Amino acid sequence: MSSDYYILMIAAAAIVISGAVDRYKTWEGIRRGAGMLLALLPQFLLLVVLVSVFLGFVPRDTLAQLLGLESGAVGILIAAGIGSVTLIPGPIAFPMAGMLLQRGVPYTVLAVFITTLMMVGVVTFPVEKQYLGYRIAILRNLLSLAGALVIGLLVGAVL
Repeated sequence: MSSDYYILMIAAAAIVISGAVDRYKTWEGIRRGAGMLLALLPQFLLLVVLVSVFLGFVPRDTLAQLLGLESGAVGILIAAGIGSVTLIPGPIAFPMAGMLLQRGVPYTVLAVFITTLMMVGVVTFPVEKQYLGYRIAILRNLLSLAGALVIGLLVGAVL
């Protein structure tokens, strides 16, 4: 059996236990979660369509040159740059990374992309600067970028 089956069984058991403890809070949690899913669904579907169209128009060879194994450090830097300036929520980014993995993008590049996407905030920098100050915001982003590169290299070494 796949791991998805086990995850679904654990989730179902957790819902049953939660419902036995407090039926109202359980129902409220399910209702809120469904609302969040429905709110995220249009963005998710739009991104899936855009990524699919992009992958349909970009030849596999071009993708391999830009982000594949042959790209080396340049592919990692491209992924870090795209991840740093893009503002995509995790539930949308992870399926997109799965599509890229199917197209031959290596784990190292995907790890750098996802990590910079979550940790480095070029788009959110003005807000960070306002609350943290310029020096701390710069330092946080530079350390996050360095951490993302290290994480990507470690993932590449392990996988």
